[in-house]
Amino acid sequence: MCGKMSEGEFAKRSDSSEEEMSGATVIAQALKTQDVKYMFGVVGIPVTEIAVAAQQLGIRYVGMRNEQAACYAASAVGYLTGRPGVCLVVSGPGLVHALGGMANANMNCWPLIVIGGSSERSQEKMGAFQEFPQVEACRLYSKFSARPSSVEAIPSIIEKAVRSSIYGRPGACYVDIPADFVNLQVNVNSIKYMECCLPSPVSMAETSAVCMAASVIKNAKQPLLIIGKGAAYAHAEEGIRKLVEQCKLPFLPTPMGKGVIPDNHPNCVAAARSKALQFADVIVLFGARLNWILHFGLPPRYQPDVKFIQVDICAEELGNNVRPVVTLLGDINAVTKQLLEQFGKTPWQYPPESNWWKSLREKMKINEAASKMLASKKSLPMNYYTVFYHVQEQLPRDCIIVSEGANTMDIGRTVLQNYLPRHRLDAGTFGTMGVGLGFAIAAAVVAKDRNPVQRVICVEGDSAFGFSGMEVETICRYNLPIVLLVVNNNGIYQGVDRNSWEEMLKFGDATVSVPPMCLLPNAHYEQVMTAFGGKGYFVQTPEELQESLKQSLVDTTKPALINIMIEPQGTRKSQDFHWLTRSSM
Repeated sequence: MCGKMSEGEFAKRSDSSEEEMSGATVIAQALKTQDVKYMFGVVGIPVTEIAVAAQQLGIRYVGMRNEQAACYAASAVGYLTGRPGVCLVVSGPGLVHALGGMANANMNCWPLIVIGGSSERSQEKMGAFQEFPQVEACRLYSKFSARPSSVEAIPSIIEKAVRSSIYGRPGACYVDIPADFVNLQVNVNSIKYMECCLPSPVSMAETSAVCMAASVIKNAKQPLLIIGKGAAYAHAEEGIRKLVEQCKLPFLPTPMGKGVIPDNHPNCVAAARSKALQFADVIVLFGARLNWILHFGLPPRYQPDVKFIQVDICAEELGNNVRPVVTLLGDINAVTKQLLEQFGKTPWQYPPESNWWKSLREKMKINEAASKMLASKKSLPMNYYTVFYHVQEQLPRDCIIVSEGANTMDIGRTVLQNYLPRHRLDAGTFGTMGVGLGFAIAAAVVAKDRNPVQRVICVEGDSAFGFSGMEVETICRYNLPIVLLVVNNNGIYQGVDRNSWEEMLKFGDATVSVPPMCLLPNAHYEQVMTAFGGKGYFVQTPEELQESLKQSLVDTTKPALINIMIEPQGTRKSQDFHWLTRSSM
């Protein structure tokens, strides 16, 4: 429900024509009126008062250790709730630090509001403290970037920013607040708050296009549905599952499309991903883009004559890289219901005994057997598959999984299962490292409001953890229900063991003798967690991993970090096609 003032509150204020309020309070009330519930940031001159005013009005404020992580957290709130989170930053460098999070939100199509303090208007162009062209800088990273002309204009600018962030293709928006606005006192009667913006309008595809799409699907010999994070954001899970089950179609989730239909559904062909993509003759894209994650839709990853049906909210996305045979422009949930209605008129099922299904199931068995063989290896240090299979055995069904890192994320997505939509967050469209702890904090804050016993499992490579490791203090300060798993191979892609490290140092300083991808061997990251009062575990065997994870999941009173030592040269099983990277390191 939108947080607008009651008529009584307005009347009470209008009784006193002399009553004044600060710009900070106006900002906070404008956000509250637009149903903004969460704010993340790093306070300082000139925005501290805005955070205080937000808290006084019931907006949850989470103080982070770095603006980039704060911006990642605020954007994740937008994805998880459909309403933008706010990232509050100071002027100049503070805003610049947040640009990475803004770019990531825009690339992921997640709603986000960044509010940045800026130099006083009277000091513009004079070399003011932290002066920077913030509105102009943010235009490259956002859908909307503006500075209110007065305190009185703040509510309308914030309403437009929130509306712009969620309408059409969601994205980041920026609101610039001059320092002198924050404490400027204005008459309460001069402020007119905008009503909470309406939910994003629901658009539907043309009926003729829906009929054509259904016809193309019915005539497919080797069909495939690809479910993207756009489908998750659109809450299209019920309709897509009905479509899959009613028509007996195979489906493949993208990394953050996992859970729209449970990963263990019999029609999920994720274990035969390469074969499914390479040999499908008709592919329906539900909120998935033909970008690098899906190899641009081009040969040799796909058949040269494959027919794509695109379902997307954004017209500009339709036809990117490949000319689709049918385009279904509209809200993914609404368009899915249109397809269901069309198939309901003339019921049809893809034959479950077809050669296509048979070949997919055979490939799935082969790949699953290869993964299980790697997981069953008893040698130490452990490999990725051993770690993830033991983790998967204990994960709660409803946990939110956050994952980042190269092999850690790539292998983890194939083993760690998601059963519910919007329960996986990772490096995303922008391939951004460093998002993990910010995403985990956002997920945990939202989870505490919705389901206090829900756990957030944050699976980090040791390199990825280093980007925002000090946010462990944030996790402990707010006592968030997060279990951090640092899969530690002593490096970026690959590292070396302690003996090899010491041998290399004999040939000179580490800056010239140690390969660039190596990190300090056997670093005790778990001590970062214990330093702030959480639980830390250093594990080297499957038994230690099982026990530490069990304890971490049972003890809900403290966050935990499990530092898992694995084979430094460990990698994923051989691939026919590179997915995340072409690097051989």
